[in-house]
Amino acid sequence: MNTFQVNDIVGDVVAHNPALSRVFEDKGIDYCCGGGQTLDQACQKKGLDTQVFIDALQESALSSTEESIVDAAAMSLTELADHIVETHHNYLRTELPRLDAITHKVASVHGGKDSRLLQIRETFIAFSAELFGHMMKEEQILFPMVREIENSEGAPNFHCGSLANPIRQMELEHDNAGSALEKFHGLTDGYTPPDWACNTYRAMLDALSQLEQDLHQHIHKENNVLFPRALEVERVKNSS
Repeated sequence: MNTFQVNDIVGDVVAHNPALSRVFEDKGIDYCCGGGQTLDQACQKKGLDTQVFIDALQESALSSTEESIVDAAAMSLTELADHIVETHHNYLRTELPRLDAITHKVASVHGGKDSRLLQIRETFIAFSAELFGHMMKEEQILFPMVREIENSEGAPNFHCGSLANPIRQMELEHDNAGSALEKFHGLTDGYTPPDWACNTYRAMLDALSQLEQDLHQHIHKENNVLFPRALEVERVKNSS
């Protein structure tokens, strides 16, 4: 269990738990170049209550070690679609802009030392753009169709024909996202920081690792649970 003290050094806190970089960023505390200050000094500089901030660090450290188990198969199609939006889409809407800033900063500062950081940045730009478009198509087109097929008496007449058509496109985009994740993993040596990595670099690796884990769960719930079940409901309703 983490127990933070007022005299803990900001840079050390993030170095030992890069996920906590989000708490520092939320309060505008520089944990990279300004990482030599204590938690108390950093909070005083920002006009923050040090103990309140330490409590926030503690809460974040605890929540990052707790794994919430979701039984996707036990949910209705509507519940699962809602869960995906509220859990995974909302996570991406928060995390992708944060990673956009971090990958840009790390590539700008350290790209001359390791050209792979420039490749990470280039890959991330395309990856993020496609994911934002992907989420919009799911929320505005596919998921409403899934809810309708579950809640209607018979089989609805969709403008695109069968659910299989938009699902096929979503699965293709999932494959593209998976390829990008593999590239991130390879370009970072499995998210392993070099000895010279600054805290921002380490925060980037942690964020990419967390992104990979979340997206794997996200895609699993769609490809292996939501999509096949929705197609089966459509098949049954079309045949009745």
